[in-house]
Amino acid sequence: MEKINQIIAAKGLTAGEMTIGDCIEVAREAQARVSDVVVAEAMTTSNMTRSEVYSAVLASFSHNLYAVEIGSTTGSSFLMGTAGREVAQAGAPQLVADEFLNKVLAYTLGAQVGNHSVGLQPCAGTGDSCTYAGFVRAMLEELDDKETVARVAAIMLKIGTIFRVGKTSTGCNMEGFGAGAAASAAAFVELAGGKPADMAKAIVLAISPTIANPCTPRVMVAGLCATHIGGGVMIGKLAASLAMHTSIPVAVPVDVMIAMAAAVHPVSAKQVVPVVIQYMEPFFKTNAAVEAYIGQDVHEEETRRIDETVTQALAEARQLAKKANPIVKPFGEAVVGGSSQAVGSPTNTARIAHFLAQGKISKVTIELYPELFARRGINVPGILMAAVYGAGTDNSQLYREVMNKVAAEGIEVEILQVNEPQLQKITVTASEKTGMVAALNRGGGRLALVKASDNQEAYRVAKKLGIEIVE
Repeated sequence: MEKINQIIAAKGLTAGEMTIGDCIEVAREAQARVSDVVVAEAMTTSNMTRSEVYSAVLASFSHNLYAVEIGSTTGSSFLMGTAGREVAQAGAPQLVADEFLNKVLAYTLGAQVGNHSVGLQPCAGTGDSCTYAGFVRAMLEELDDKETVARVAAIMLKIGTIFRVGKTSTGCNMEGFGAGAAASAAAFVELAGGKPADMAKAIVLAISPTIANPCTPRVMVAGLCATHIGGGVMIGKLAASLAMHTSIPVAVPVDVMIAMAAAVHPVSAKQVVPVVIQYMEPFFKTNAAVEAYIGQDVHEEETRRIDETVTQALAEARQLAKKANPIVKPFGEAVVGGSSQAVGSPTNTARIAHFLAQGKISKVTIELYPELFARRGINVPGILMAAVYGAGTDNSQLYREVMNKVAAEGIEVEILQVNEPQLQKITVTASEKTGMVAALNRGGGRLALVKASDNQEAYRVAKKLGIEIVE
């Protein structure tokens, strides 16, 4: 512990203000467990001994473990029913084959039901408290060493309390799904004796799929919260396993990932949540006693709006089904570079431009909207192999060689960022005729044509090449 405190002091860090990244870095230098650093920080800020910190951490779970017990035995939830006891009772079918992971999931769901019965003490929110309580309950059953339980719990609480500060609005990315995934990933690494670097990777991998994911509107809809909270645990397990057992590269610092999650959080509340409410409102659970106080005119307006929403949603679903590929020919062309949207769609735009041009090519101008411009490292090679050589999205050998080939041939390349959403504009300057295609990016290698140097010919070329142009 003394060595940890010396490193903390040498780095100019302040106990009580350390980030997850700070804790991981100190643990790496001290060749200690991350939990040792978290506990050392708590000892300093709380003026406690190690054993006192352990006791306080475990004591903080008292009420929430009671909620787990209720939810796993006698409790019933207006949103979850009796799912908690159904998965926790003796002889229940396992949710997953891994016995410990199954217990974590079962007790996490039990905590959700218990929350609707006796309430939970929130951390970032009540969602992640379900995960922490479920994880601790499973450890208490499986592990004899209570110090290990306390250490792992301390890691989860360190992450949860930071997420709590970041939770300024509605959104599961800073609560049950996001915080739960991050804390679960760290807990699985700590429990398995993983390295500090493994924990950093695992947390980053776990946070990534939770970014901007809102839950609040959906917690009024029966059942849906179960896969948010349980899904965070599953993502945490996957992230921990990848970090510990593979050489997967993860370049994002853990603190940057957490900061991004917090920054995206209020944006999601303003932009995503209203759409979720629109589609989910028809399925909100209501309280008849409360509704008795609501005016008839409001009820009628809600009924009208709900009917319109359901009708609209069903019509939209039918259009999706109508436009879907047949299952006997479901896929588009293979796309090298890792993304059919970031690479496939602009590459196909460039390929059409290539066939609209005539003569010796002297220059390729690439104009991309900000998201594509930021991902230029993977899409420019695809764009150039299509614009200069007319290659398809599946030409992996040329994709690897094209930057050197274009430079060797002395072809000028100009790459610009434009602010028009989804725009990808490729201009191929040639000795006889310049070819230009401006399109909107679509997934699956598809594009929506905005304009071309020859619109009619662009459609003909796309059809001949099998490139899908959509509305």
